[in-house]
Amino acid sequence: MRSPVVVMGVSGSGKSTVGAALAQRLRVPFADADDFHSAANIAKMSAGQPLDDADRRPWLEAIGTWLAEHGDGGVMSCSALKREYRDRLRGHAPSVVFAHLDGSVEVIARRQASRPGHFMPPALLTSQFETLQPLAADERGLTVDVDQSVDAVVDDLAVGLADVLPDDLPPEEGNR
Repeated sequence: MRSPVVVMGVSGSGKSTVGAALAQRLRVPFADADDFHSAANIAKMSAGQPLDDADRRPWLEAIGTWLAEHGDGGVMSCSALKREYRDRLRGHAPSVVFAHLDGSVEVIARRQASRPGHFMPPALLTSQFETLQPLAADERGLTVDVDQSVDAVVDDLAVGLADVLPDDLPPEEGNR
């Protein structure tokens, strides 16, 4: 059985780039949670204000709906920083697997600086790390270090997902 995968992490960890590459590798649809934000949320973040849980609630519901619609396989890039956010997504798609892109503040800041024009300003990086609750032992998922090339991160995810979801990778080709 296939399951949706959420590529999660703080802003600048590479969720969109890695998620798109992983979806291509797995031959499943990809969606970026940034595209699910309301105009009000984008304006708030662009002004350097972190979102609160009330701001995130409709956003998480829309992402959860997408995951439920792609229960047979899909990749979503989404910060999913708190356990309660991941629980909300699991409420829509119980088989979802989380792939946490992990890195130090220094590594993420360096990556974030290389993407000018994104609506999430670097000043909010500290609040992202303060909010982050890494995957707990009882959460279905894996963690990958982002201080390596995108290809290496995707390779690590593909191998890790093969262990978590053996049926999710196409034969041979998924393991290149």
